[in-house]
Order: sequence, then C-alpha cells, then structure tokens
Amino acid sequence: QVQLVESGGGLVQAGGSLRLSCAASGRTFSSYGMGWFRQAPGKEREFVAGINWSGGNTYYTDSVKGRFTISRDNAKNTVYLQMNSLKPEDTAVYYCACAARPVVGAQRIDYDYWGQGTQVTVSS
Repeated sequence: QVQLVESGGGLVQAGGSLRLSCAASGRTFSSYGMGWFRQAPGKEREFVAGINWSGGNTYYTDSVKGRFTISRDNAKNTVYLQMNSLKPEDTAVYYCACAARPVVGAQRIDYDYWGQGTQVTVSS
C-alpha cells in the first residue's frame, strides 16, 4: 500500500510559478513510476506529467511542455512538479499518482494509488 500527500498548491498570478510536492509512504517508492494529473471544474481528470522509477524518463502532455518539469528524489520518497509560466487554464486540482510498476502511462488506469489533490488557481 502506498499513501500519497500533495502540497504546494495555491493562488498565483498568470506568468508565475509554483512547485508541487508529493510525499509517498512505503519502501518501494523508488521502484514505482509516478505521475501528476489535474482536474478542472466540469472536466475529466487529465494526465499532466509522468516519470519512471529512476527519473531517467519523463513524459508531458503537450499543453505543459516547456513550462512544467516533473522530477523525483527517491531518497526523500518525493516527486515534484515545477510549474512555470502558469496560465489561467492551468487552474485545477492537481493529483499525484503512483503506478505499482517501474514505468508509467498517460491513462488513469495506469496508476494504482492516488493522493487527495491540491488546488492550483491561476488568476489573469
């Protein structure tokens, strides 16, 4: 069992930055792929970024490429999402997710554990 706790959300002006953190419990964190999803009001939860077990491979949805960076620190059991040049359309609840396998995908079904989410609001 893996428990995930997100932090770092908040209110920021367009063009600003935030860094989300996701702390994971469990000794097997370093063996698992991790991802970030987001869900805006009235919309489905969508993939944002993913990272494999070692951090050597990362994946992004097109709308955040060049602005967001996913990374992980296996010694701290933590995955991060650095978000720069934020836009109002990035406003959503952001969820951390864990895949009980070394690699990740871009579908919700690819992930086994989920955090409770953290709100990110970008004002124009």
